[in-house]
Amino acid sequence: MPVPSKERVVELLGDLVRERGYDLEDVNVVAAGKHSAVRIMVDREEGIDLDALPDLSREISDAFDAVPDFGEAPYTLEVTTPGIDRPLTEARHWRRARGRKVRIELAEGKLDARVGVLDGDSVTVVIKEKGILSTRSILLEDVVKAVVQVEFSKPTAEEMDLAGGVVGSRPSPANTDEIVDVEAPEEGSDK
Repeated sequence: MPVPSKERVVELLGDLVRERGYDLEDVNVVAAGKHSAVRIMVDREEGIDLDALPDLSREISDAFDAVPDFGEAPYTLEVTTPGIDRPLTEARHWRRARGRKVRIELAEGKLDARVGVLDGDSVTVVIKEKGILSTRSILLEDVVKAVVQVEFSKPTAEEMDLAGGVVGSRPSPANTDEIVDVEAPEEGSDK
């Protein structure tokens, strides 16, 4: 019996992956004669510690072994994370890309921007036109395609501030000496 369909693999793994705190981003099943391949792509909000993937891979393999769908046909199982070239197609992808540079294709053209705060069905992006930084709100439904870009220099503190600040492992600004986080003293204190 050949390797099951993508739909069957999603059905088999959906709950398992979710219970482990991951999102099942994609499943790719490639039947290649006697030896097939199953690629499982997972992600999560806080990012993935690559040392955790072997454990998840073993659990997925055990789940496959527990059902007769795979028969005796050999297959290669690959559990991976999304690459930088994965298109941003879901709201969670935009949330996870906050602070990153992205190329966005809209019906009226393309633009390069830094992903800011996701608010419901729209995202604020930071754009630079004629050397001036500004923000723009884009409805997710208006995005034809969006892909994170590789950056070779760090963004400025001003650009990151407009994008909503640094989040988790997102790019840190080049000029961190400009970032000042000062709390106002409480009334009546001698600070």
